[in-house]
Amino acid sequence: MLTKKGKYGLKAMVHLAGRPLGEATLVTDIAVANEIPKKFLDTILGELRNAGFVNSRKGKGGGYTLARPAHEIMVGHIVRVLDGPLAPIQCASKTSYRRCDDCADEKKCTVRLLMLEARNAIAMVLDNRSLAEMRALAETDDADLMYYI
Repeated sequence: MLTKKGKYGLKAMVHLAGRPLGEATLVTDIAVANEIPKKFLDTILGELRNAGFVNSRKGKGGGYTLARPAHEIMVGHIVRVLDGPLAPIQCASKTSYRRCDDCADEKKCTVRLLMLEARNAIAMVLDNRSLAEMRALAETDDADLMYYI
């Protein structure tokens, strides 16, 4: 499940994707426009900066900008930085795999097999959609939002 941290981070990144490339935006402006607590957003943007998704400048004309064009930033990468692995359980994770203590045979574990399928479906969507595409969703008809997996 996407946490508030992940949700707010995505909202902030979409906000920055809507700004002209290289034009800095104040954290206060992002917070107000997206109804995100400023202090929490400061922390989130710090993590996104450390991960190389945003740049920050201090002083006059300062603020945050995307570090790369929005079409080069995949949504799945942002979610992983802020919320960790996409898998619902660790034994289904590709990046943070850990065997379950109570599993006798994980090759036949029906819970793991279904969670692997769920993880793969989530990754298929998030890893194949850019920040630019996510921003464009707000401008599409509702009929275009239906996914068939």
